[in-house]
Amino acid sequence: MAIRQAKSSDVSRIAELIVTNYRMNFYPIFKYDKFYFDELNVLDLAKEYLDDPNLLNNTYVYDDGVVKGMIRLDGDEIVKLFVEPQFQSQKIGAKLLSFATLEKGANWLWVLEQNERGIAFYKRNGFEFTGDRIIEDEWVPLLKMKRTIGDL
Repeated sequence: MAIRQAKSSDVSRIAELIVTNYRMNFYPIFKYDKFYFDELNVLDLAKEYLDDPNLLNNTYVYDDGVVKGMIRLDGDEIVKLFVEPQFQSQKIGAKLLSFATLEKGANWLWVLEQNERGIAFYKRNGFEFTGDRIIEDEWVPLLKMKRTIGDL
């Protein structure tokens, strides 16, 4: 098992992880066909990562021969954390989260209010709600969570 900084050769896999998870986790909530099955696509997302070195430089992958998960940070914020659905419930997400908090000092994130599975995961791993709430893109309710324990 190795968590390592993402490389340009990882961008299609990273984009695939994000698109797959968005469709599985968020489409059932929002049911927005145009976004999830047209605007959101692997090719455009991979290009975003290639065109913005900052995105790639702040992304780490769980790679045990196959990239099974990814986490993207922005300073001390966890921006994205996704594991391939076939490999979920194998502690990969917890290992990525532990890496981000212990090695990189990341200690907070925004979570979709309706993302019950994600909220439960973050709570199991030492995060609690701060009471802060924002609406992203005029209709997406996000809740702030912060790490509250010393070790995962």
